[in-house]
Amino acid sequence: MTSTEFTADNSDGNFLNKALNRLERIGNAIPNPALLFVGFAIATLLLSAIVSWAGLSVTHPGTGETVKAVNLLSIDGLHRILTGFVTNFTGFAPLGVVLVGIMGIAVAEASGLISAVLRALVLSSPRKLLTAVVVFAGVMSNMASDIGYVVLIPLSAMIFLAVGRHPLAGLAAAFAGVSGGFSANLLLGPTDALLAGLSQEAARIIDVSYTVTPAANLYFMAASTFLVTILGTWITERVVVPRLGEYKGEAKPESLEKLKSNEKRALLLTGIATAIFAGLILWGTVPGDGFLRDPKTGSLLRSPFLSGIITLIFFGGVVLGLVYGYTAKTFKKIDEVIAAMEGSMKTMAVYLVLAFFASQFVAFFNWSNLGIILAVEGAELLKSLNLSGVTLIISFVILSIVLDLFIGSASAKWAVMAPVFIPMLMLLGYSPELTQAAYRIGDSVCNIIAPLMSYFPLIVAFAQKYDPKAGIGTIMSLMMPFSIVFFVGWTLFLIIWFLFGIPLGPGAGLYYQPAGN
Repeated sequence: MTSTEFTADNSDGNFLNKALNRLERIGNAIPNPALLFVGFAIATLLLSAIVSWAGLSVTHPGTGETVKAVNLLSIDGLHRILTGFVTNFTGFAPLGVVLVGIMGIAVAEASGLISAVLRALVLSSPRKLLTAVVVFAGVMSNMASDIGYVVLIPLSAMIFLAVGRHPLAGLAAAFAGVSGGFSANLLLGPTDALLAGLSQEAARIIDVSYTVTPAANLYFMAASTFLVTILGTWITERVVVPRLGEYKGEAKPESLEKLKSNEKRALLLTGIATAIFAGLILWGTVPGDGFLRDPKTGSLLRSPFLSGIITLIFFGGVVLGLVYGYTAKTFKKIDEVIAAMEGSMKTMAVYLVLAFFASQFVAFFNWSNLGIILAVEGAELLKSLNLSGVTLIISFVILSIVLDLFIGSASAKWAVMAPVFIPMLMLLGYSPELTQAAYRIGDSVCNIIAPLMSYFPLIVAFAQKYDPKAGIGTIMSLMMPFSIVFFVGWTLFLIIWFLFGIPLGPGAGLYYQPAGN
């Protein structure tokens, strides 16, 4: 199957299908993603020299320091490239997370555990709810760091193929929930604490006693979980599935025969092992002095548990895979377990090459200070427009989306934007919590169509399992409808929330009034 075969049946369809097909062709005409990152890296080197020679600089809103472009084509720049080339790759944030998680999951997959759970799940669950469950699970996975990217997205593609649906539809639904709905959740996570800390520091530029808690956006983000689930399900069923049509690729679905007696016994023992494993985690996280909490503060938000979630996934996959494999006799010797891990690394070859070149570009871009300069200049432009109310919210969301194309890290963007916009909007009477909520929408909805997002190469690699010719354009065309609808729907949701004056979280109103007023 080629990357355009699944659109053939809709080539004469409506305007949306034609536009997405054209986007896919344009996107897939882009060189190999690895070469694309090579081009971006070279362009960054050239641009760093041009901007440096032009003497362009900005004032960092947080520190007050002057930030100038760093010329990476200088002797100092050359030295930095030579000495950092290897560590750029080995220190690339998503690399270790992906590889460690994949190895653990590979043991569970090779043992037959995932196949058995998949069959039991599909045979017992209403298929009408499958898409909604996948999107909702994607949104909720954000609390556990990167588990959604590593586990849920490939698993959802497998599930869709197993029930006779196009696997890329499952991949798209999961990706929409995991990345497009990144900030939404029913529970608090590390992102809430991280952004709140930055918001509080920015707010104290105006009010030294102002406090922004991790729960600042809890009410709004909890409600947004259901909004994203509904919108994601609707787009999958009404746009993505019809456009993809019938899957005609070579990937074979997991067998859905009823479980055999030895498989049922293996699942029972694995269930017991899972309960023990989960019990240990609860023992370490539920008590205030649990051994998986922060030993100094007792906090769960900044705890070894959340920081080490991928390690727990690795050991969970290995242990449960061993229990199932040796009970079901799919594993007979330990060498087969090691072989499963080795096999998973072979399938990651495409991602490793992509990650190598992507890591160089990200490092060059950070070293050059171009990201900070672009962010500050864009922020100053919006500030100069003197917008207010609903138009200000919409404009701020759009600016966050634009900056997401240049700086992938949510915290990095907010570290630059918060000291500019939170004080400015406080002086206009709007709370830091409102500014933060608007930022989180813009930061989320663009992730799924931004090729420079850290996990984008991984999603391309997952898609190539079902369509070897899938590329950046394939993923962008799949995800563009989600991005557009999420932007419109989520922004309107915030505007309605704003107009009705609903608090964003516990003690977090929409407006700011100086103390004593």
